[in-house]
Amino acid sequence: MQKLTFFVLLCFSTLLFGQDYFPKNDGVKQSFKNYTAFTNVDIQTTSSTKIENATLIIKEGKIVALGKSIEIPKNAEIIDLKGKTIYPSFIDLFTEFGIQKPQNRPDRSMSPQYDSKREGYYWNDHVMPEYNSFENLEYSLKDAKELRSIGFGTVLSHHNDGIIAGTGLLWTLNDNLSNAYRILNTKVSQHLSFSKSKFSRQSYPSSLMGSMALIRQVYHDAKWYSQGLSKSKDLSLENFNANKNLIQIFDAGDKLSILRANKIGKEFGVNYIFKGSGNEFERIEEIKKTNSSLIIPINFPDAYDVSDPYLAQQVSLSDMRFWNQAPYNLKILNDNNISFTLTTDELKDKSDFLKNLRKAVKCGLPKDKALASLTEIPAKLVNMSDQIGTLKVNSLANFLITSGDIFDDKTVIHENWIQGQKFEVKKMNSIDIRGDYTLTFNNENYKLKISGEIEKPEAKIEKDSVEYGTKLDFSEPWINLVIKSKDTTSSKFYRLSGLKINNTIEGKIIFENGNEGKWIATLTKEFEDKEKSSKEKKDEAVKMFPITFPNVGFGSTEKPKQETLLFKNATVWTNEKDGVLKNTDVLIVNGKISKIGSNLSSTNATIVDATGKHLTSGIIDEHSHIAISRGVNESGQNCTAEVTIEDVVNSEDVNIYRNLSGGVTAANLLHGSANPIGGRAAFIKLKWGYTPDELLVSDAPKYIKFALGENVKQSNWGDFSRNRFPQSRMGVEQVYEDYFSRAREYQKEWVNYKNSKSKNKKMPRFDIEMEVLGQILDKKRFITCHSYVQSEINMLMKVAERYGFKVQTFTHILEGYKLADKMAEHGVAGSTFADWWAYKFEVNDAIPYNAALMKEQGVLVSINSDDAEMSRRLNQEAAKAVKYGGVSEEEAWKMVTLNPAKILQVDDKIGSIKVGKDADVVLWSDNPLSIYAKVEKTVIEGTIFYDLQKQEKLQEEIKNERADLINLMLEAKNKGMKTQAPKKKAVGHYHCDTHGEFCKISHYKHF
Repeated sequence: MQKLTFFVLLCFSTLLFGQDYFPKNDGVKQSFKNYTAFTNVDIQTTSSTKIENATLIIKEGKIVALGKSIEIPKNAEIIDLKGKTIYPSFIDLFTEFGIQKPQNRPDRSMSPQYDSKREGYYWNDHVMPEYNSFENLEYSLKDAKELRSIGFGTVLSHHNDGIIAGTGLLWTLNDNLSNAYRILNTKVSQHLSFSKSKFSRQSYPSSLMGSMALIRQVYHDAKWYSQGLSKSKDLSLENFNANKNLIQIFDAGDKLSILRANKIGKEFGVNYIFKGSGNEFERIEEIKKTNSSLIIPINFPDAYDVSDPYLAQQVSLSDMRFWNQAPYNLKILNDNNISFTLTTDELKDKSDFLKNLRKAVKCGLPKDKALASLTEIPAKLVNMSDQIGTLKVNSLANFLITSGDIFDDKTVIHENWIQGQKFEVKKMNSIDIRGDYTLTFNNENYKLKISGEIEKPEAKIEKDSVEYGTKLDFSEPWINLVIKSKDTTSSKFYRLSGLKINNTIEGKIIFENGNEGKWIATLTKEFEDKEKSSKEKKDEAVKMFPITFPNVGFGSTEKPKQETLLFKNATVWTNEKDGVLKNTDVLIVNGKISKIGSNLSSTNATIVDATGKHLTSGIIDEHSHIAISRGVNESGQNCTAEVTIEDVVNSEDVNIYRNLSGGVTAANLLHGSANPIGGRAAFIKLKWGYTPDELLVSDAPKYIKFALGENVKQSNWGDFSRNRFPQSRMGVEQVYEDYFSRAREYQKEWVNYKNSKSKNKKMPRFDIEMEVLGQILDKKRFITCHSYVQSEINMLMKVAERYGFKVQTFTHILEGYKLADKMAEHGVAGSTFADWWAYKFEVNDAIPYNAALMKEQGVLVSINSDDAEMSRRLNQEAAKAVKYGGVSEEEAWKMVTLNPAKILQVDDKIGSIKVGKDADVVLWSDNPLSIYAKVEKTVIEGTIFYDLQKQEKLQEEIKNERADLINLMLEAKNKGMKTQAPKKKAVGHYHCDTHGEFCKISHYKHF
């Protein structure tokens, strides 16, 4: 009797309040109907297989039968889907859906250097492999609905915060079930990135190269810890080791950072899945060589509003190109057989996902590959192909019901079924009341126009050109209209309610006086969605502009290639005992200087008439900060020998090209001067258009940056940032003593371990930082030291002598003239500025005669730039040594060519024009020390990377390309497509004391 009473009350309440009145039971598995059968439907079972006019039967959240001629159980609910299509629900492997995040972010004004907020875990708070997303969940009904509406049924969620961010879980977007049923795998992935946690005050790492060094050290520490060698417990390393069997997802982002992360993966035998940024097409050959799967966002940029010609000038050519080229990224990935899956990540408006996906299909991505990237591929990557990603017997009943081809602009998703439960997106077979009608009531006719969306129509009523105030409420199947009476002096209304019957809408009307009557609206014209049809034309794919190497202004459509070159009748500055040779030929073959002489010939050489021109070896900048990504300083610690600029070479920095135009062919890329012991250097050749690895001179001797003076003791960092040892010049010396004594002990520990024959010997912890300092002690790595003040320069030479090595170079060295004799005795070189002084206190004693005076005392001297602008004019900086100090022209020229080559110990390959050396040469229009001299050709290893004649043509091509892209953007705006305001890309230059991305202080305060 009690059960019957409850059933009656339940039925009555449902009728009265609707079926959603009672809250859904989120803690207990819902009761399923015995069987549900979907009939007469086209079923896309996999990306490549479609069964037409088929049947799909589900029971208790799973597919139990599928195909043609399927026998339907007697007790099944049958849903006829004639004209509809079923697809597997989509899978997103990169979301933060449902992750409960910390609320408070730290005050970083006093960021600690080492202090960790955790005890018993790894020393660095940005390493959190112990974080498990499944333990920090807060299922979001709103976000789930949004994702379901664009086709997703399963997502991988993780907390995207930290360099090693912990584990992710795989779960469904099923509002009706508890996590006990939603979660398919509590730990499916481990997540890494180059970005530190937003919720820690720990300052290290503060750069991309620091993040890379930290990840490497974690791998070394984890291996050491796994052997039971640690005296204490480290829960982070324990979890990191435990998570190694999970899929490893690396949020690399930019294409070059994918290559950087892949290096780490190869080094430690890890095959990452990379989350990219959509610009992978720009380095497709290198991306292909990683043999990795990618997770790609499809947040295509909107066109820029370039209607204002002055504002349009702010938009860079590379940004304009990317707007045009980005939709082709997926096609190019597919054409190169690169496995990828798609994510909604980075989309501000998730509803743009299907629009952008369809745009990618229009740009050439095959439909089957597009579908596979959302279904089969992600399912395979997370080892869940048996349950999700395809439609087959025993797989989860996760599928979409659409009005047709999912990649057609007109197609809508009606329902998204997840684990056998229906979630309505857009009502199937909705009544469409839109159109033009003749409305009749009270023996009068009116014009009624109903437009808008099917679910949210809008009404407009006119009579004799008079428009009436109208409000339409459509709650299928009921239609309610409120019309304001034509007596405008009163607030009286007509209220109409009715139903659509074939081509009429009819029902009851209540007049302003309360009387009732009948009304009818007869269809006179079918609704035509002009806005929708115009939108379909808007998204037609436009031609893709060619990709260049690099894909920025002044890039080349083909990577420059090596040639056989013959320079005829040049004035050749050999930098050798032959001095300057007039009317001389130089033959270049296979990237080397083959012959030097008169009347040379070659059958297959490109002849360059150099009559009246000067041929020199390329300029070498001993101290440069160009071509570096995401930070020149790792300022989080006072010793950062573990980091290396080689990790962060930016091959797309336009300053490479600008330096080529100034005759620079090689540069020593140095870490900044934030630390007494900084990071390792990268020696590169300026091969514009090549990859970072191709720029690196791998067999060059290795260098490291040290620093003295104001920067390392944080004199200019501000009161709230002075929280790190040392704070005084005497403290700087103590840093060197501490670290070199530690390095000695570290070396002894390893020597004892290797020599010990004990069975119980314990392997020491491998420390990258100590390994690098050991290289200095072993004279296998060489120091370039940022320096100004005489006393400190003297101090470091004495420290080096105590530990049995010498300093290779003092850079800046603006008080070098005060102790040049001591420098010559120590054997250290001086790399200085030509005439910069008094830009900060410790430079007050600088003089422009410094280079000449050091040279007189026997110091090997070079002139460097330390500046992206000055490096383009190093020929003129060398000329100043002639004016200040009377240095000869040849000796002055050696200060930017042969002398830096000797300082960097590469003079056997470059620095002079000599048979057998690398063909790194520059053709000048005049004496290279003249302010009137122009670079006509810059050649590196027989490849022309800069050509003045081609430069003029290139500028014209850039002008025409910009004009074409601007016209396309104007056309996009005229079609009503979204646009964004022009943005000027902030381009800064790194200097010695730059913290973060770029320096924001005055140009003359950076040294």
